[in-house]
Amino acid sequence: MRYFIVDDDTASRRMLENIITDGELGIVIGEADSGEKALPLVLAAQPDVVLIDLLMPQLDGIETIEQLKLQGFQGQFIMISQIVNKEMVGEAYDKGIEFFIHKPINRVEVQSILKKTIEQFRLKHSLMAIRESLAHIEVPISPQKQRSVKEVILSILNDLGITGETGSRDIIFMMEFVIHQREDDALLPPLKDLYEAAARINKTSESDIKKESKSIEQRIRRAIIAALNNLASLGSIDYTNPKFEYYAPRFFDLQEVRLRMKEIDEGSNETMKVKINIKKFLQALYIETIEKLGR
Repeated sequence: MRYFIVDDDTASRRMLENIITDGELGIVIGEADSGEKALPLVLAAQPDVVLIDLLMPQLDGIETIEQLKLQGFQGQFIMISQIVNKEMVGEAYDKGIEFFIHKPINRVEVQSILKKTIEQFRLKHSLMAIRESLAHIEVPISPQKQRSVKEVILSILNDLGITGETGSRDIIFMMEFVIHQREDDALLPPLKDLYEAAARINKTSESDIKKESKSIEQRIRRAIIAALNNLASLGSIDYTNPKFEYYAPRFFDLQEVRLRMKEIDEGSNETMKVKINIKKFLQALYIETIEKLGR
């Protein structure tokens, strides 16, 4: 991944560059200390991602993004901000911002967000490659062709920011398994049966299946906690964010989401008290997938 950093604070630019380099998350191909200077440099360099400060003198982050898009730049943006102004944050989301990095800059938060951005970038380009391949096929594809179960689930997990989580692969398999086996049933089978079905892919002995089932449960739990953290982060910045409003009440207990939001507001990077309900999450994902498939 190729990054361009726009921030009027030299220390912030150096810190972000060090985090990217040390974490082997890509390379920084340029930087600027103002929006005005950034415009020609970004358009010339065409980075994959622009990390841009929200508040800068003269041309602020949002105005800079608008100018870049008007001039044809199609890369991704990550906003850097030390304020929690809901109106400005909401405007940034409207301009296409996917993630925020909060100031003071936290290494763990930056690495986590950039890894998610990388995963989204790879997924986007994989889909583009698929579309280009299909474009060369002479047989026309009906525009009404239904999306696959995996494509629908991936789109939902992408909205939740967890396509890069290991447990997401287990979730996708289990949803495919249930939908193909139980299309007329609105309820999921017991979680134990789902874990064992996923475990049997690579394991044969009962002892290995039992052990792998526990590993699968833990991987899925971590993925769901990551989804909760992502939604809670969105909600703590902007309670009216569309993704937060749509997914939080469907996939989680709102009381637990609010508890995690409170932890985030208090500066906690770890989920200390929040409880997650794996069955509720998977049941909501199952119903959401069935609805999007039109079944």
